[in-house]
Amino acid sequence: MLVLLGAGAVAVDVGQIYAERAELQNGADAGALAAAQLCASSTGCTPASANAAASALADANARDGASAVQYVDLSVANQVTVGTSTIDGTSNAGFLTQMFASALNAPPATVGATATAGLLPPGGGGGFPLAFSNKCWDLTGGTNVGVLQKISWKPGVTCTNPSGHTIPGGWGWLDDPDGDCRAVTQIGNEAGSDPGNNKPSQCANVLQGWINTLNAGEPLEVPFPVFDTASGTGNTGSFHLIGYATFDILGWKFGQNGVYEHNNTTAATGNSKLACPGGPDRCIIGKFVKYVSIDDTESTGSGPGANLGTVVVKLIK
Repeated sequence: MLVLLGAGAVAVDVGQIYAERAELQNGADAGALAAAQLCASSTGCTPASANAAASALADANARDGASAVQYVDLSVANQVTVGTSTIDGTSNAGFLTQMFASALNAPPATVGATATAGLLPPGGGGGFPLAFSNKCWDLTGGTNVGVLQKISWKPGVTCTNPSGHTIPGGWGWLDDPDGDCRAVTQIGNEAGSDPGNNKPSQCANVLQGWINTLNAGEPLEVPFPVFDTASGTGNTGSFHLIGYATFDILGWKFGQNGVYEHNNTTAATGNSKLACPGGPDRCIIGKFVKYVSIDDTESTGSGPGANLGTVVVKLIK
C-alpha cells in the first residue's frame, strides 16, 4: 500500500510539474513576443519596460495568475529572451506546493522556461502586386516616418517629395498569374513585371477595402516589395527584390475613375506637386513608416532581406 501511495503521489506531482512547465513556457513565449514588439515600436523599450511587458503576459498565462519573470535579456541586437519560473499563486513562494509527495519528505519543486523572439525582416510573402524602387524609399534606421511623397508608374521613373524635387525611381506592377490582385514574392529573386499602367478589375475589391479604411479614419499601412534594379521590358521585364517596406497610403491613381483613383488631387493632398490629377498619369501618394507585425500569415520566410523598417516579430527558440 505504501508503494502504491508513493507511486500515486509521484504521478500526481509529476503531472503538476509538467502542467506548470507548460504554463511557464506559454508565458515565456507570450512575454518574449510582447517585449520584442515593444522594442520594435516607435517608442522603443528599456529593460524596465520590456520586463513589465513580459511580466504581464507571463502572469496571464498562469492558471493562478502568478509567475516570476527571472530575466529579460536585450543584449543581442534584434532579439529578446525571457526566462520565467514558478511562483505559487496562494503563498507567493517560489516553488510548487506539493499535494502528496511532501508526505514522503520530497522537496518542493521549482521549474522554469525560456523563449527568444526575434525582429526579422520578411524574406518573402504575398500582397498587392506592386513593387517600389529603393530610390524612392526614404526611411532611415533612425526615422520612424518618412516624408509625404508621390511615387509614379515605372515608365515615368519619378519619385516626388513635397518640395517637388524629382529623383529616379518609381514603381512597377508585378505578375499576377492567378488574377487575384496578389503577387507572391521572395527576397533575392527576380519578380516578373506586368506591363501596362492600368491594373485589371480584380483589384477593385482590394481598393474598395483601402477606401473603407481611409474613410473610417484609420491608417492604411501596406507592405510592398522593394527592388534595386529593373531589367527587360514588357512581359520579359523583371525586378530584383531586396526587401519589404511599408507605405502609409494617402491616395492613388491606378486607372480612370471609380476605386482606381482616390485622394489623388491637389485638394486631397494639399500640395499640387503631390497630385496626380489627370490623363495617363499614374501614382501612389503616401509616406514610408516603420511597421511591426506578429501576424506571419503573409510571410514565407525571414532573414535574408534588407531591413527597410518592416519587421516580423516571431519566436526563434
